[in-house]
Amino acid sequence: QVQLVESGGGLVQPGGSLRLSCAASGLDFNRFTMAWYRQVPGKQRELVGYIRVGESAKYADSVKGRFTIFRDNSNSSVSLQMDSLKLEDTAVYYCNAKSVLYGYWGQGTQVTVSS
Repeated sequence: QVQLVESGGGLVQPGGSLRLSCAASGLDFNRFTMAWYRQVPGKQRELVGYIRVGESAKYADSVKGRFTIFRDNSNSSVSLQMDSLKLEDTAVYYCNAKSVLYGYWGQGTQVTVSS
């Protein structure tokens, strides 16, 4: 059974930092592109960034230069370092694993940026 378990969400002030983690199990991690998405109520889920094995991460323009994705293949995990957080970064953040044939989602973790 495939599981993606996110952790690390919470409340942070504007300009602050937060690090999300996603632990994957039940899949051949090296075969999957790992991505982070986010969603606010009433809007579509949007891609934050993704990383393939052996490649540099790619980011949405809205987070480029502020967010960094790290991939740890030995531990089947991926993390999202979020710096210089803005009010508009408030969302539920989801971990995603995608291969040619399969796609999986985590349960999501809430990130709230507020003063």
